[in-house]
Amino acid sequence: MSHPARPGLPAAVSRARWLLMGLFALTGIIFSSWLARIPAVRDLLDLSTAELGLMLLIGSLGALLTVTFAGIVVQRFGSRTSLLLSTVVLAVGYVLMGIGPTAGSVPLLGVGIFLNGVAIALGNVPLNVESARIERAMGRTVIPQFHAAFSIGAVVGSAIGALAAHFDISVAWQFCVVAAVAVAWRLGSLRGVVLDAAPGDRPRTGSVAVASGPVRTGAAVPAGRRRRIASALDSWREPRTLLIGVVVMAAALSEGSANDWLSLAVVDGFTEPEAVGAAMLGVFVGAMTLVRLLGTHLIDRLGRVVVLRASGSVAIVGLLLFGFAPTLPLAGVGVVLWGFGAALAVPIGIAAASDDPMRAAGRVAVVSSFASVASIAAPPLLGLAAAATGARHALVLITVAMVASVLLARRVAPERPADRSSQGDGAGPDPAVFADAGTDPVAAFDPIASFDPVAFAHAERDPAAGADPVGALVSRHVVRRRLTRRRRLVRVP
Repeated sequence: MSHPARPGLPAAVSRARWLLMGLFALTGIIFSSWLARIPAVRDLLDLSTAELGLMLLIGSLGALLTVTFAGIVVQRFGSRTSLLLSTVVLAVGYVLMGIGPTAGSVPLLGVGIFLNGVAIALGNVPLNVESARIERAMGRTVIPQFHAAFSIGAVVGSAIGALAAHFDISVAWQFCVVAAVAVAWRLGSLRGVVLDAAPGDRPRTGSVAVASGPVRTGAAVPAGRRRRIASALDSWREPRTLLIGVVVMAAALSEGSANDWLSLAVVDGFTEPEAVGAAMLGVFVGAMTLVRLLGTHLIDRLGRVVVLRASGSVAIVGLLLFGFAPTLPLAGVGVVLWGFGAALAVPIGIAAASDDPMRAAGRVAVVSSFASVASIAAPPLLGLAAAATGARHALVLITVAMVASVLLARRVAPERPADRSSQGDGAGPDPAVFADAGTDPVAAFDPIASFDPVAFAHAERDPAAGADPVGALVSRHVVRRRLTRRRRLVRVP
């Protein structure tokens, strides 16, 4: 659901948008420059395909353990602190991933991969939450552009890996340089990347600054913090959020399997050098980038559901073509179609999980957990399948997940206000809605910015009122009560 851009913040929104795009691009560079060197890491440590899959599993475990509380960390400490912690962990893990293979130490590599998974999970939640907030502030679909920036960075990272492999640069030197650049880049972006006065921002003190000046809230901040933590955990009981998580899990499985196994599948399946495998990964990421740049117009014109169904169908065709093509050029066409189909599913899932800004962090953490589950399941399962049939044919198994994504596509439709009021049990208003409106400092510090006129108008003229007059009445009651109680709690000095 789109929201009108807030007046008085165009410069801040523009600055945050470009800084955030840079951070997404940096994440792509970090991600792909490591994945492009997987064949070299395997050879340095003399790992079998199954052993390599288990090593990748270690990173997925780190990501899953972290993402279960990443939403709470973001709501409790804010996006900046979360990104700072992620940067520190990333630097240590990335350096160890380079030193481990060079020193012939599997344990060092395992620790580095684990920390890298922790850093990625801890950083992805605030990045996605901030992208959704910028989309709401701008009032149009822009989330795919951030993921396009990630894809552009991934192309650059693949190129870095391919050039490093071509010139025989050690993984230790490559990873240490990339880690140093990442730390400097992230620290330089922290100040302006978060919209302090944007919808959904979380104040951490009793007095906060907004566009019109300081506003003192009448609610106790510790109670609000506890309530926001409870809200993040409550997202696990929302059927819509869980089904969106399944869609994101299928998308993560598709994109993540390509990142983990595509270069190796090309090297082993077509007896090509490592540089060709890295270049083919770049082709996949380039295809995703193109569609993500055009995807904003496609989503605005056709809607999330239609675009997601089409994406899944194209991905299925591409996977089958890559898996069974007799020649590398024809398999390359399959890679392009696979990239086209994998491009928009994750951005659509993140946007669907962020429809309600007050619950965005918790819901994004939930769907990110599903993505981490896919990351955990894919490496060992595909590794075992690859040991039996080869990596190229093993990737065809991903089509099963793509079918599930197509079947669940309608779940990503924009959330209606009546849906938000019934997320607790699927039948009536969520008690958390009333609690948030009464005591949450976030709801009190800026009632005008927090109030959604589009949602209120929708509740007033709910087309479903004829079919469900009780539901429409509850929706109007919730919206009006929240607005009234917020205004009572605000005291402007």
